[in-house]
Order: sequence, then C-alpha cells, then structure tokens
Amino acid sequence: MSSTGPHRKIMLAEGKYELTEQAGEGGMATVWKAVMRGAAGFSRFVAIKHIRQQLHTNDEFVKMFVEEARVGSQLQHANIVQTFDFGQDSHGVYYLVLEWVEGLDFGRYLDAQLAAGQRPPWPLVIAVGVETLRGLSAAHERVDGHGNVAPVIHRDVTPQNILVGTNGIVKITDFGLSRAMDRLQMTHPDVIKGKLRYLAPEVTMGQPATVKSDLFGLAIVLWEALAERPLYLGNTDAEVFLSARKAEVPPLNELRPDLPAPLVEVLNVALARDPGQRFASAREMLRALTSQLRQVAESTDAFALSRAVIWARNALGMPEPRPVPPA
Repeated sequence: MSSTGPHRKIMLAEGKYELTEQAGEGGMATVWKAVMRGAAGFSRFVAIKHIRQQLHTNDEFVKMFVEEARVGSQLQHANIVQTFDFGQDSHGVYYLVLEWVEGLDFGRYLDAQLAAGQRPPWPLVIAVGVETLRGLSAAHERVDGHGNVAPVIHRDVTPQNILVGTNGIVKITDFGLSRAMDRLQMTHPDVIKGKLRYLAPEVTMGQPATVKSDLFGLAIVLWEALAERPLYLGNTDAEVFLSARKAEVPPLNELRPDLPAPLVEVLNVALARDPGQRFASAREMLRALTSQLRQVAESTDAFALSRAVIWARNALGMPEPRPVPPA
C-alpha cells in the first residue's frame, strides 16, 4: 500500500528518509519501506518502524522502545535484521531504521505452498529453522560492553518474524519491541493478539520468557510448517491460551509418516512441556537440526532458499523488486 498524506516523509536530517509504501502493521508499530539518501547520490532501501499512534504517548512504552533500540543496535549478526538508526520524526514520534529484507516472511512462504496445493519440502523448512537458530544463538549469547553475558530474549518467535530474502538469507526480526510486549499485554491486549499460538506453557503461567521459551516458539513454527495445521487449537483467544497452557503435542509422525524419526524426536525434545527436558541452548538445538540436514541429498543452501522464495513471491502475485527511485 502506497503512503500518502503528511506521513510521506520523516523529517530528520533534512528529509534523509522517504517513505515509499507501508510494509506491515502490528499491535505495536507500523513498518514502512523507505529510501535512505546520503551524499553524492547514495541511496538504499531501509525499513522504518513507527510506534503506533495510540502508543506514542505512553511514557512506559516509549522508555522501553528507547531501551530496546539500544539493545537491538548491539545485536550484530548475519541472521538478525540490523538496526541502522533511531530518532524522532517531525511530530516527535520515535522510529527505528532497520535493514530492509527483500523477500517475504516465512508465514507467507507457507501460504504460497498451501495455495499451490503443495507440501513445503521438510529439508527447506528445517534449513530455515537452522538459520533462525543462528540468529537466536547470537542474541542469547550476547556479551555487553563489560564482557558480561547479557542475553536478549526474543519473546515473539513467529513465522511473521522470520524473514527469508530473495538472496536466500534468513533473518529474524522484531527484537526491538519484544520486551515491551511483556508489560503492555495487560493494558493493550491487541498487542499480543495472534501471538498466543507460539507461547511456551510456562509463559502462560506468568513465568518470565527465557532462552527455552524462545526455542519452544521456534519449534512450534517448524512443527506447524511440517504438520500443516496449528499446534494450539481453539476458536477464541481464551481457548488458544488454555491449549497453550496444556501444551499437548499430537504425534507428528502420525501426521507426517514420511519424516525421519530422528527429526521428529528433535522437535519433540524442543516441545517438551517441562523446560528442563528441552534443549539447553539455541546452539544445542542447532546442532541437532543440522545433523538431520546432513542426511539429505538435496541442497538446502542459500541458493535453494532463494529459489524457493522467488517461486513463492511469484505464486503470491507479489511485484518484482524495484530499484531505488530517483530523488
């Protein structure tokens, strides 16, 4: 959707960022595709994340947004969407400038497969999971400026927050607003609407999000991609919430008898209701899934993912990527 009206430009550094189209909207922020311009004709696409109108006057939210922007800027990894800038627009509203990923989110890729009546190849699904785990591992093992381990927990690992580029590179996004979600969910229920499907059972009981709850969320993403159905069933948010609290996992091998038994077991470990029975770290789960990919003959590298993304974009009728528009 093209942008119009007074939000066409963010007035910072003499109009450094020009919004070109709205790319998405969630409970906490609106994301725009934008052009960043610099000296001597330099330009590139970026993503601009704006605090939603009803939240920008919430002092608690704004403070957390600022805090998370600082933390996000310290997460430097190939599988994490990078933070480039942070500022205020001409109306005083805070925004983040993020790396633009030309491609689609993992949920949209699965939609394309469903619409075409196809089953996503399990090696490609697991390859996306492996690359996502590389990003999560970097966040969970973050070291601060004093050399202390200072993990960043994502809290919102969903298909929409896993981006796969047309270059085949997988990047996890939305670390910036993850911590804010915890405190705002009671006063702003719309913030977590649609995210209940990926909650770990201990989180539904008021326990803090951890490395293991992040891994549980990713395991749900992979389980659903392979099973082609939601893990948590329910017609209302309350029913889904109760289903998440029970965390009952139907046998995946009965839904997908073609899957290797060791792969199913890896997901069963990651989806254990007791956190003590799960993988201890993203690195440990990464090793387990990588060992499964070594057993397949077909390629699951960036080129294979790139072809899959380009096919999915075409199947969904998405337009071809355009060059940066002239100033």
